[in-house]
Amino acid sequence: MATPHPFTLSVRDIVQKPGRMREVEETAPFGEKVGEGLATVLPDQPVELDARLESVHEGILVTGEAFVTALATCSRCLVEFDLDVEVDFLELFAYAGASETDYLVVDETVDLLPVVRDAVVLALPFQPVDRPDCSGLDPETGERLEPGTEYVPKETIDPRWAALQGFTEDVTDDKSEDGAQAPKKE
Repeated sequence: MATPHPFTLSVRDIVQKPGRMREVEETAPFGEKVGEGLATVLPDQPVELDARLESVHEGILVTGEAFVTALATCSRCLVEFDLDVEVDFLELFAYAGASETDYLVVDETVDLLPVVRDAVVLALPFQPVDRPDCSGLDPETGERLEPGTEYVPKETIDPRWAALQGFTEDVTDDKSEDGAQAPKKE
């Protein structure tokens, strides 16, 4: 039999005893990469868990907080940075025989791993930034722009239109000096 994850907690002392509760603090890694894209929690990154287990008539009500540091890549300048993630969770682990519930009390234990993992995944930003005023990268040089810098593109002329650049300077105005329209030549 496999060793249970540290977030699989015994509730033997409070099962079927409504009104009883206890608090738990645990620190352990998820054991697998959590998250996708620009922000992920590495498999060996420790997750701090503070939880309160309360026995109620329907099962065990678990409320708590989890803290973990994710590895993120700034979506603007592509710099890697540590991102602190803090999540709150609340879940009812129902006793066997309960209908329409995702989580059950099994062998007098509750498995908080999927609850905490799902809460962390939902808290990871889709487009993380290393600082709120990150200006990103210069599109021409690829260098990181200083905070508050606005990119001003250089005016470049498409080589296909370069021959027409001096064309407007050679054209004379069709209006006479007094502003009246000059007669058209036929």
